[in-house]
Amino acid sequence: MSLFTKELAIDLGTANTVVFMKGKGIVLREPTIIAVNSQKKIVAVGNEAKVMSGRAPFEINISRPIRDGVIADFDTTQLMLDYFITKAGGKRGIFRPLILIGVPCGITQVEKKAVIEAAIHAGAKQAITINEPLAAAIGAGLAIDEAIGSMIIDIGGGTTEVAVISLKGIVVVKSTRIAGNEMTDAIITYLRRQYSLLVGETTAEQIKIKIGTAYPIEKEEKMEVRGRDLVDGLPKSIIINSEEIRKALQPVLEEVLDTIKSTLEITPPELSADIIDKGIMLSGGGALLRNLDKFITQRTGLLVNVAEDPLSSVANGAGKVLDNFKYFKEMVNQ
Repeated sequence: MSLFTKELAIDLGTANTVVFMKGKGIVLREPTIIAVNSQKKIVAVGNEAKVMSGRAPFEINISRPIRDGVIADFDTTQLMLDYFITKAGGKRGIFRPLILIGVPCGITQVEKKAVIEAAIHAGAKQAITINEPLAAAIGAGLAIDEAIGSMIIDIGGGTTEVAVISLKGIVVVKSTRIAGNEMTDAIITYLRRQYSLLVGETTAEQIKIKIGTAYPIEKEEKMEVRGRDLVDGLPKSIIINSEEIRKALQPVLEEVLDTIKSTLEITPPELSADIIDKGIMLSGGGALLRNLDKFITQRTGLLVNVAEDPLSSVANGAGKVLDNFKYFKEMVNQ
């Protein structure tokens, strides 16, 4: 690693991209979304593109090129990565950056190679990867280098990964493509079926953030929702409450819970005992759903903690790997 080469750790998520620069910490956190025109030229990326979602003219295509944690559109991902790397300050000067990217455990070698190639095409000198549960566990402050079992649940936009880690390695892992996006879709489906109201992804996400809960709260909250009436096609406004949204999210939460239980069922007994003592750590954007920790505790009987900055756990963990590369190098896929 050159003294003059910038080193970046990137969590290229389905919903959000977080960039960590060695020596500076988190330097960028924006939605993984891009707007391009009919000539394939960038119109907006990240926050600016998200504001345009559902409001742009037909000649502008707004897309999320990462789906279920993997690249769905290589060319668009390359454009977006190039933008994020440049904005983060990784391409200033004559030296190209070294990039460490977090990837889901469940992806194939072909999908992993596509991530590396996209980073190289976007201007990286070298690109290497690390499994997201490992990075998330490091970022959340778990003692993954000890002979003690640590359980991490990383809920992103496209994937949920449940892993048991010990001695710098993953002992058991389960991955499912049921995560934050499915929660958003569940809200859209509920409003369509219950109220014949059509809302967009942005509105559904706002509902999830403002009044979404996984477990009952002391005082139920209400929110006005505006969309299009599917019966007469006219604009329509309704009032919904947090209990309804909890009901809408229940099927998705049950699937996440099944993944947690199936991971616990195949965990070695000695590590299971450690998990009883230490509990479970929640990370990823999905961990921000209110009372998700209480929901998992109520259904498993285990203590559940939420990482201090769950949205940045993977990027922070990968950043710590860059800071102590010799110590963590066996955890990196080169």
